[in-house]
Amino acid sequence: MDFYIVLGLDRDASFGDVKRAYKRLARRHHPDINPGDKMAAAQFRQIADAYETLIDPERRRRYDAGAPSGATIEESAFGFEGFDFSVKVGGASASTFGDLFADVLQQREARRAHGEAERGADLHQAITLSFEEAMRGGQRPITVTRQERCHTCQGAGRLHTNESRCTHCHGTGAVKSARGHMVFSKPCAHCGGSGRQQQIMCPTCGGQQFEVRSEPLTIQVPPGLADLARVRVAGMGHVGPNGGETGDLFISVHVEPHPLFRRDGDDLHLVVPVAVHEAALGAKVDVPSLDGPARLRVPPGTQSGQRFRLRERGVPSPRDGRRGDLVVEVRLVLPKLLDERSKELLREFGKINSEDVRRELIHHQGHQGHQGRTT
Repeated sequence: MDFYIVLGLDRDASFGDVKRAYKRLARRHHPDINPGDKMAAAQFRQIADAYETLIDPERRRRYDAGAPSGATIEESAFGFEGFDFSVKVGGASASTFGDLFADVLQQREARRAHGEAERGADLHQAITLSFEEAMRGGQRPITVTRQERCHTCQGAGRLHTNESRCTHCHGTGAVKSARGHMVFSKPCAHCGGSGRQQQIMCPTCGGQQFEVRSEPLTIQVPPGLADLARVRVAGMGHVGPNGGETGDLFISVHVEPHPLFRRDGDDLHLVVPVAVHEAALGAKVDVPSLDGPARLRVPPGTQSGQRFRLRERGVPSPRDGRRGDLVVEVRLVLPKLLDERSKELLREFGKINSEDVRRELIHHQGHQGHQGRTT
């Protein structure tokens, strides 16, 4: 096997020529482009071996020194059955990378036209919900633009017609393409190698098997969705080629923040202001919740920052419907001293309750200072 013939190069080809030849042929024979084609896989391995040898200066020098000088095309054509090496194409008729890329796409479309069913692509969309809408759930109208099966050809991509000569291969059943020193011959993908056509491309979808439509859709939003949650709507993605399974629609949900509630899992947190006399004497206060006002019992002697839990007043779980809790944090609010009577009452209250509320803090600081002097 002559590596120069494999890549369609002369022996004085530059390293840039080697790279360009490899890129053209690798794109054509890569296993991902030709799934299940064992011959293409073998050819790709030969192309890769040739490239790795000729792109490395030392390996190329050793190969040139030991390669047979009189190798013939027949001796070097192992694994390239169906290729015609007798024509050398150059100048304006030479193949370009764009031609090769278009040919690869044409092969892919031909395989799709005659191949197995494929699953359609998924769609992704985003919606924004208020905090109350996300907690409550319900129905939400949206508009979806998706690929649906063509109504003219019913997803076949082609329409039956009277038999005629294939216009792509001119009735020969085969098409040829040149790549450097090589001329490739392959069955015509449009007539399956028969040279005759009994079908024409669908004029509505252009052979793509689908057409794009926009349609209104009402989705069901489960209650309790969190910000950045996703809702899956099965079967509302793009239609699958060749009658394949339809993809899904995934909806990303953005939930606007609430001015009062803060969510933590399925629990809601709420800060409630409490007057000094309510915290000192105890009180029953109404606090907001998802279900309307809820009664909170503030016990006597409640301190600022103390938290109370109202069971099953939180967020309904989208998984099992169980509700979290409402966690209420108490914040003491000092009264506005507007008259002397209020001030006098506070002074009297301070005399009766003369306990130093900062005694423990001062004791702690003194203990710290004593330790500093002894060390």
